[in-house]
Amino acid sequence: MSDIKERLDALKREIQKPEFLEGKGLSNEVNIHIFAYDASEEMTVRHFVQMLKTDQSLNCRLIEQNLYQIFLKICDDLDITEAIPEMEEADGGQNLLNELHTTISKTEFIEKMQYNPHVEGDVLMLTGVGDVFPFMRVHVLLEAMQPYFSDIPILIFYPGTFDGYHLKLFSRLQPNDYYRAFKLK
Repeated sequence: MSDIKERLDALKREIQKPEFLEGKGLSNEVNIHIFAYDASEEMTVRHFVQMLKTDQSLNCRLIEQNLYQIFLKICDDLDITEAIPEMEEADGGQNLLNELHTTISKTEFIEKMQYNPHVEGDVLMLTGVGDVFPFMRVHVLLEAMQPYFSDIPILIFYPGTFDGYHLKLFSRLQPNDYYRAFKLK
């Protein structure tokens, strides 16, 4: 069995533990967990997430939020989706990115992710982290999410590396500091 499959099987066991669901043993830290993996394993991880979401034997309720799908919904709501290719061609990719960063913030993402009520046993899973880059960076979003999701664990599927202090998307980009999450093995 490959290393990623073993890690994913261990993750499935971990997210069902009462200690994980209740955030016990975290010394009053936020209940945010990062499952970092090599970006070349993306399809295996996606398949795992799909299987996990339909697994009726779990003793937790998984709420998936795909950050790229949220980004597309925000663009649709702003009625800019079809104009984006023309904007990029006319003004260039960097100007388009600057305009999108000005128009779409972490607040819009959080509004789309919110649901009520949060139920004991919920696990909020963030996927699409690599797909939404460079429009949104997960370390920026996590800081803003804490007040809204402090009562449930957050699990991030992260295509890159996390050493407990720094997130490095695709294991190549400039690392971003984020020390309030816990690394899942």
